[in-house]
Formats: sequence, C-alpha cells, structure tokens
Amino acid sequence: MIRSASVAVGLVLAVSVTAGARELPPLPDPEFEVVATLQEGPGNIAVTPQGRIILSKHQFYDPEFRVVELQANGSTKPFPNEAWSRAPGADGIGMNAVLGLRSDPRGVVWMLDNGGDVPKVVAWNTKEDRLERVIHIPAPATRPGSLHNDLAVDIVNQALYLADIGGDRGPAIVVVDLETGLSRRVLEGHQSVMAEDHRMVIEGRPIRIKNAEGEVVEERIGLNPITIDPSYTWVYFGAMHGDDLWRVRTRDLLDPTLATDALGARVERYGDKPLSDGISIDAGGHVYVTDVVAKAIGVTGPSGSYRVYVKDDERLSWPDGISAGPDGWMYATVNKLHRSAVLNGGESLSEPPYYVVRFRSVSAAVPGR
Repeated sequence: MIRSASVAVGLVLAVSVTAGARELPPLPDPEFEVVATLQEGPGNIAVTPQGRIILSKHQFYDPEFRVVELQANGSTKPFPNEAWSRAPGADGIGMNAVLGLRSDPRGVVWMLDNGGDVPKVVAWNTKEDRLERVIHIPAPATRPGSLHNDLAVDIVNQALYLADIGGDRGPAIVVVDLETGLSRRVLEGHQSVMAEDHRMVIEGRPIRIKNAEGEVVEERIGLNPITIDPSYTWVYFGAMHGDDLWRVRTRDLLDPTLATDALGARVERYGDKPLSDGISIDAGGHVYVTDVVAKAIGVTGPSGSYRVYVKDDERLSWPDGISAGPDGWMYATVNKLHRSAVLNGGESLSEPPYYVVRFRSVSAAVPGR
C-alpha cells in the first residue's frame, strides 16, 4: 500500500517513451571539472542537502575504511566514524563491504552493506550525528550468490529499492518496507534485470572475471544501476551489460498482491543506454548514465534517445556512481575499475589517481538522486 507523502516532493515526471520519439535536443555546456583527486578507489557517492560529500570505498580494492567523507581540502575521514566505517567488531558495530549509498532530503545517509552473513542497510542521521537505524536483508530477499549493489531511497512511500545483481535464480529488485523492516524480492529473472550478450571491451581489453571454478571468463552482469525520480513515482534501472533503460512505478513495486507476471507486464522501456555502472536523474526526466566503455557520462532524455554529455579519457576512466548535489551540480566517482584484479582476470593494473568530478545538470538537480 502506498503511504501518504509527509514531505514536499519535486516535479512530477509524466513522460512516456514511444517508438519513433524525437531525438534528444542539443545539450547545454556541462561545465565539467574535478572536485578531488584520490589515492584510493572510490565506489559510489552521496551528497547531502547540506553539501557534504560521502563516498564508499570500492570493495574490489580492499579498503581499510568502507565509507569516508570528502573534506574541503581534498582529504577524507572515516564516515560516520572509525568504528562504523571499519569491519564489524565483536559488538556488531561496523560494515563489511559498502558500494551503494544515498542521502535522503532529511540528510540521512543510507549505506548498503553487501557483505557478512546477512547484508544490511545502515542509516546515519548527518544533522544529529547519530545512528538512525539498521535494517537486515535476510533470506529469502537475499539469495545464495546475492550482491546488493546499489539502492534508491523512497521517503514518500517509506521504502528502499535495492539492486541485487546476483542470486542463484537471477538478479532482482529487493523492496524494503521501512515501517516494518520486511523485505521481498521482485522481478527476479525478468527481462529488465537480466544481462544482454554484449562484450565490454575497454582500452582494448575485455572485462574478464574468475568464476567459481577458477576459470577466467567474460562475464555478463545484470541489474546494477538504479535510481528514483524526484516525484517518487518511478524507479529507473537496467543491466550493466545491457543497452535498455527500464522503469516501473513505485506503486506497482510496493503492491504485494501483484503476481510476478503482472508486475513484469508493468515494466516500461524508457530508452537507450550504454554499458554502464551508475545512474541518476534530474527533475526534467534526464537520466545520467556512466558510460564505462566510452569513458564518458551520457544522458537519456524523455525522448528515449541517448547522447554522450561529458567525455574525458583520463578523468572518466570507469565513472561509477552519480549523485545530485544541492548546488545544481551532478557529482560522480571515477575508479578505473576495469583495471582492478576482479575485472581484469586476476591481474591488478589499477593505480591512482582516482577522482571525484562534477558537471552541471540539464534540468534542476534534486538532492537524493
């Protein structure tokens, strides 16, 4: 059931994508620039309404601290503190491996810990500097082989939407009810969350992963990027190895009475996208996509067409997460992940510098995306 809104929300996105839709119109100057140069590979990024920049440290690089805050001088410090940013101790305080994180409009940062026996979400109130809550994601929402990679926060309907790229029955969106803490798995194995048979070749090398048998294979990765529009009406998502951007209404994701086929029938193709990692969205329905092969960040507009927006071979060498700030900028992390041992057949070729960058959004940027 959809709950009533308790906060003011942004503009309602009511666009539809149809066959033969017009091309994306010319885009403005994105005013691209580097915010910070890092010595350790970041994962995703969250910018609070007060402008604080929070970064996860990518687990492929085995970081000491799982989440950090970027300081004005370019340095970082553990977030929310050293105890919570390290591996869990005997008291259970800490996080194992964090990729996805988002700030909501209240300044609560939601961190998705995909490691440990039972994955969890840790929410930290940055205004009051205190733990907001911890929500565990047990079976059957978590399956053998699950990797809860990213999330979208829905403060209107009091829900989280997690992108699980793994699972022995296929990728799925996990819907978490924030009132009860209960979670359930939806769209498992649906066309929209499954990888397509596209090779990902960067710098002349294909992405290669060691499988459970120790063989180096060109894996195809399903559901990864996910975001929610400023009106909390649509959740947008897609496969990393996929050229389709999909969306589904929050009211349908939240309806536990919808059968699997009925929910699947309500998923819409929004438009084109490249092979990608993270996504975000603005108030005009422009979805920003990290174009990992082209070393770029592109835009899929309400017309459904895709266009490269910012391109830089060095400073966008595997752009990963994107987050809207309160200042009209979109912020992104860059981590050269294709050179990491995990995605390079066991051989690490990745080395600093890594980056936090930003660019101007096409329409109004809404914090929390």
